[in-house]
Amino acid sequence: MKKNFNHCESIYWVFTQLCNDKCDHCYNLSGPKGERITEEECLSIIDNLPDKIDRLILSGGEPLAERKILYSILDKLKIKYKDKTQIMLQTNGDLLNEEILDTLIEKGVTRFDIASIDRYHKFAGKRKDEITKLFLSRNMSDEITEPLVVKNIYLKKDKVSFGFWGATEDMWLGGNWARGRALEKDVWKKDPSHNFCAILSGARGFLGGEEDIPQEVSIQLWKINPCCPGTKYPLGDARKEKVADVLERVSKSKIFHSLNKGDAWKMGESIGVTEKYAKERTYELKNVCLWCDEFFENHFDMNKLEPKNKNKIK
Repeated sequence: MKKNFNHCESIYWVFTQLCNDKCDHCYNLSGPKGERITEEECLSIIDNLPDKIDRLILSGGEPLAERKILYSILDKLKIKYKDKTQIMLQTNGDLLNEEILDTLIEKGVTRFDIASIDRYHKFAGKRKDEITKLFLSRNMSDEITEPLVVKNIYLKKDKVSFGFWGATEDMWLGGNWARGRALEKDVWKKDPSHNFCAILSGARGFLGGEEDIPQEVSIQLWKINPCCPGTKYPLGDARKEKVADVLERVSKSKIFHSLNKGDAWKMGESIGVTEKYAKERTYELKNVCLWCDEFFENHFDMNKLEPKNKNKIK
């Protein structure tokens, strides 16, 4: 586990849940009426980001649905980090055109991930050839078109690049968490043995120390989380707190040491919630994220970083 949290290898920031689409599998209820925060709040969050970030992924919602705020974010990121941080944009590509692409590149985006090549999105990949042609017209690299999840390649930024992916049966949809519209529409992984916590975008490595994946922290609007699905309650508020301070605070708890190892079933052992009990509850709930929710609801106070209901712990 890292000691200095003022350097973060990767931050995944959903700065808006406004979206031009309304997918059934969306975990954060993005859509035309999705939750938003103000431009001022976004700029305050940038002030509270670590002093050094290797890569910053901007996502949504659909970030191009909030273009004015996105441009302001990019301008401030360039001032804070110069060209030392790889800025990645995760978009469904629906709103992308030549003028917008040129502006984004000029403002410092070095990686574009079109995350809509699946049956749930509005165009279901129908624009892939058109967008590919647009990217290639700007001499962008398609050397690595898969999600950048391997630690040794995620920092390449010598040339603007692009990739395509989506919610396949093996990835994302295959590991879909019980959240948002996915839960409402009954599109979630009902497999108690499946451990999304153990991969990148799960909690594993959010405090650092893993050799195969980068340290990645998720910020959903303003909520600091160890993973994309997010814990029941956020670790902290990025509008008001330094992200590094929040990570240092939770790093002192054995609960989060287990999450950093990607093991939600062992996170309660230090306070008497056994792995056996955790797996029994996960089996009954059918999803590890739902067990995580129950744990923080019933057994551990996120704000005080101490056990709840000490006499009732299993």
